[in-house]
Amino acid sequence: MRLVVIAAFVLGAAAAHAEEPSTTRPALWGSPTVDNGACCKTLREVRDNIDRLDREIVRLMAERGRYVHEAARFKENPAQVEAPERAEAVVRKAMTLAEANGLSPKVAEAAYRAMVGAFIEYEQGVFAAATAAGNTPWKKQ
Repeated sequence: MRLVVIAAFVLGAAAAHAEEPSTTRPALWGSPTVDNGACCKTLREVRDNIDRLDREIVRLMAERGRYVHEAARFKENPAQVEAPERAEAVVRKAMTLAEANGLSPKVAEAAYRAMVGAFIEYEQGVFAAATAAGNTPWKKQ
């Protein structure tokens, strides 16, 4: 219990010292590098573009999720959901694509491992729902 209280205090203290930077003042150093130097003049402009990209990323993740749901129909049982060789191949491919597109492969790896893990959990839920409804081959036998 004491460790939890100490950890909460330390985390709270760290958050208390965090600051939000101004979103309207010009950059404090360096020159614009995005869009051939056309962006960005303020942090607000940076964040607006990040928000735009996040909307597109979530749209693409939703599309990916529909295909993950579809993939469940092709698997004989829940043990086939994880498919570790496929999961590793997806992560390695993302890292290669990242490097080719100027993204840190470490960032791609972390993001893809988290995403693949979440989709595995989602697909296991698809199997559980199908099993509960009696819509799976192993339940019908």
